[in-house]
Amino acid sequence: MKDDDLLLATLERFPRAEIGHLATPLEAMPNLGRELGLSLFVKRDDCTGIAFGGNKVRQMEYYLGAAQAVHADVLLITGAVQSNFVRIAAAMGRRLGMECHIQLEERVPDISHLHRTNGNVLLDRLLGATLHSYPEGEDEAGADAEIARIADALRGSGQTPYIIPLGASSKPLGALGYVRAAIEVLPQIQAVGGIDEIVVASGSALTHAGLLLGLRLIGDKTPVRGVCVRRNATQQTARVLQRVAATAALLGVDDRVVTPEDVHLTDAALGPGYGQMATHTRAAIERTARTEGLFLDPVYTGKVMAALIAKAQEDECSGRRVLFWHTGGQPALFGYADQLYQD
Repeated sequence: MKDDDLLLATLERFPRAEIGHLATPLEAMPNLGRELGLSLFVKRDDCTGIAFGGNKVRQMEYYLGAAQAVHADVLLITGAVQSNFVRIAAAMGRRLGMECHIQLEERVPDISHLHRTNGNVLLDRLLGATLHSYPEGEDEAGADAEIARIADALRGSGQTPYIIPLGASSKPLGALGYVRAAIEVLPQIQAVGGIDEIVVASGSALTHAGLLLGLRLIGDKTPVRGVCVRRNATQQTARVLQRVAATAALLGVDDRVVTPEDVHLTDAALGPGYGQMATHTRAAIERTARTEGLFLDPVYTGKVMAALIAKAQEDECSGRRVLFWHTGGQPALFGYADQLYQD
């Protein structure tokens, strides 16, 4: 068997709720690429289907597979106020007949009424999710403890809850979605004549780690550059390596196929912090829309494109073939409308 067939067979051991519209397209971005002096392509994971799609659909398929295996009737998840993950959890849960409790963490300072009520929050409410609030934004252990307390209360009322864990110590089932995505994208890359580098947002690190591990397991050495959206490059490097090791352990494979030298990260577009708009992010969102008709979000893909544009302007990728991995998140644009345009 080929490496990709062996890996697919390994992935089949894990239950999966097949809801996403997969495979997603890989397309050229000729106009922006021409401006930047490179051959630019995009992997359209904003087109994964349900509830405006995004990368979280691939991840959630595995969490919901596990939830179905224990006959859960209610999902619990914690995330930022404009979290894409919680939106997708609520939507995919509804598709499978499950309720959803969402805990919204205060990760972004000084947010407006619009931020609290529009974008993903509006969709959460339309989906009928029960919303809870957690006052700290950088307290993963505390947020996890509070969501466990809510689960205990639901259990006591006769329901069967399933917690979708996001902390670095949790089982990285979501990363399996991007191990599988590596198998999907490789023939697409070959069909366009190959690429020199993949660029993707790196936050929880499930997407980054899963994609990197998956490519290496099928023998592909394409560099995967993560753009930090929540932590600096030093902190995020440790998280990616930890998530790679945990995902490899989950699959029962050797994590040494990924070396520390394989983990490329930049925090050039991180400032001023998670979920906070910067001039370069807004400029990248506008430029991509006006050259390609493609919408990015302020929290993840806008920062990735800002980092890519900065790198091109410094002439660090002239003539190269780059794949920008679009992870979705466009509903958040409406929660940031007052920061995008004030006239």
